[in-house]
Amino acid sequence: MASAAAAVAATERVARAGHASRIVAAALALPTAVAAQGEPDSGLIAFRWLEYRDSQPGFDRIRVTAPSLALNLPIGSGWGIEATSTADSVSGASPRWHSVVSSASRMEDRRLAGDVKVTRYLERSAWSLGVASSDEDDFASKALSIGARLNSEDNSRSWTIGVAATRDQIGSSDNPLLDERRRTWEATVGVTQAWTRRDLVQITLTRTQGRGFYSDPYKRIDRRPRERDQTILTLRWNHHLDGPDLTLRTQYRSYVDSWAVRSHTLAFEGVWQATSRVALTPSIRLYSQSAARFYYDPVYSFLGAPVPPGFLESPPAVLSPDHRLSAFGAATLGFKVAAKLDDVWTVDLKVERYEQRSAWRIGGAGSPGLAPFSARFVQWGLARTF
Repeated sequence: MASAAAAVAATERVARAGHASRIVAAALALPTAVAAQGEPDSGLIAFRWLEYRDSQPGFDRIRVTAPSLALNLPIGSGWGIEATSTADSVSGASPRWHSVVSSASRMEDRRLAGDVKVTRYLERSAWSLGVASSDEDDFASKALSIGARLNSEDNSRSWTIGVAATRDQIGSSDNPLLDERRRTWEATVGVTQAWTRRDLVQITLTRTQGRGFYSDPYKRIDRRPRERDQTILTLRWNHHLDGPDLTLRTQYRSYVDSWAVRSHTLAFEGVWQATSRVALTPSIRLYSQSAARFYYDPVYSFLGAPVPPGFLESPPAVLSPDHRLSAFGAATLGFKVAAKLDDVWTVDLKVERYEQRSAWRIGGAGSPGLAPFSARFVQWGLARTF
């Protein structure tokens, strides 16, 4: 749960970077396995580097670089500790109106973040306590989480439950007087079942309740509700094929919130153990969402800026031009190669390409007037066990 809270903080951190926040969080959070972790019998240290770039036609926008270090250690009999540290930077041009190039502003930002989780392992259960922190010039976040995992007597089934609380402080480089707060509470429950010798399935339900400041201080017109409730249902299925030594991973995610955003995500991965030391993983992820009830489409008028009709006469209490809240569809193609160099060292490289179009929304029309959006991810990592 600590890592989940940190991901939420990271997502909010780069809100003005357009789609970078949601896409980066999705890329880092996509699981590589659904099996519950057991007590570590050795230590692990891993370094990872992420580079993200996005663009619109004729317009290079945001660049993110995010080096991170992770440590997983057994600490005595029945105890383990996990810690991660990240120092990332965001730079580029962020549009103040939908995806209009002419209204883009330059921005740079740096962030330091970390989280620590301590776990107590018992015969058929594990109990954890985690803390997370993220800090930069205009955003600070702290989180506390507790979680538990309970295994059946034959270890074929595992129940998980967790709760987390996050406290955010939001400022603005454009407005030194801005000093807002947000509180978020999250609860998760899930079950993982070894269905057959080759099949592993998982169901997870997450409920999040947030209260406080949600508006984007870097958008010229952005007035959002001061509360947001979110419900996420995630289904995962891993199936292994002995012949080609191939594991197929399927994930479906349903999301709904109190802002009327509805989204569906379908992801597929195939992990092929090409040799005893090399694994290849192609992947595809499909995404579709509806617009928030207060999102408005770009309509240019005599005012010049794309504000909604009637704005001057009767400005609405809530509205947003943030195209992350629009209706659209997206697809991500990826490929990862991982190699075991020897008994203790492993290295991996993953490349992904993200494409977003309003017309790709499934089950309804997408929001009109938005430029196509593209993004590229490159991740590489080096890990050592000891």
